[in-house]
Amino acid sequence: MLYALVKSLHIVFVVGWFAGLFYLPRIFVNLAMVSPDSHAERERLLLMARKLYRFMSLLMVPALGFGVWLWWGFGIGRGPGSGWMHAKLVLVLGLVGYHHGCRRLLRDFEQFQAPPRSHVWYRWFNEVPVIVLLAVVLLVVLKPF
Repeated sequence: MLYALVKSLHIVFVVGWFAGLFYLPRIFVNLAMVSPDSHAERERLLLMARKLYRFMSLLMVPALGFGVWLWWGFGIGRGPGSGWMHAKLVLVLGLVGYHHGCRRLLRDFEQFQAPPRSHVWYRWFNEVPVIVLLAVVLLVVLKPF
């Protein structure tokens, strides 16, 4: 019963965290497209981005915590044939880095620096968590190694 509860909570918090990882870079696309004289639009997008970053950070912590609990507390992905877990952990660490990279990009926008990249770059940046999610789900479900 406890295992099912921890696993369910892990999934719920991961889904919430990913919602933020999917949407925050989309706000960056819109910020990169805002004309320099549109202060109200820029401030509204920045406010949305700040609130979303704060919310998704709060979701990331229990997602990681419940994942560690599954890994260490229940032994998921430990022992022979657990190479998939090592690959998953590398991807999760990359997502944590991506999450913090989003914070750095948000700070750049907050400091009124012109977007160093075009909206097209941010569109591609937005696809990174989709690819990582696909890889993680395939690793967890198929356990290929």
